[in-house]
Amino acid sequence: MFTHHKATRASSTILVGGRYRMELAAAIAVIRSLANGVHPQTLAALDENSVCRSPEAIKALNRALAALVAQHDREQRRPAKTGQRWSHEEDQQVCEELRQGTDFNQIARTHNRSLAAILARLVKLGKIAPEKSGHLFPPRVA
Repeated sequence: MFTHHKATRASSTILVGGRYRMELAAAIAVIRSLANGVHPQTLAALDENSVCRSPEAIKALNRALAALVAQHDREQRRPAKTGQRWSHEEDQQVCEELRQGTDFNQIARTHNRSLAAILARLVKLGKIAPEKSGHLFPPRVA
């Protein structure tokens, strides 16, 4: 069972829904430090008898580190507006760009959203219809 510790570094944790949540970059730093046999706060070498120095723990820490780094990389590549609400003005702009024949990928880049987000929004607005199979590719102009 995990215990809840009070945040000691303001830059590494954030308060979300009444709970502290560690930033991904801070978690990566802690796991990397432990995998390297170093205490994450004091930077002193871990005791030889520390559980973090066992081969199984080192393998597990490195596997967790790889997963966290991959997640961090995915988050860094996400468009900036991922998950943000659509404004009425943005809806109008996207519809106008569709009417002008602008490529869907270009619309996505212009609005800093994913291609899937653009297509889903246009379907929701009734501007394109998905194929009968439910896939969004290729869309038809409604």
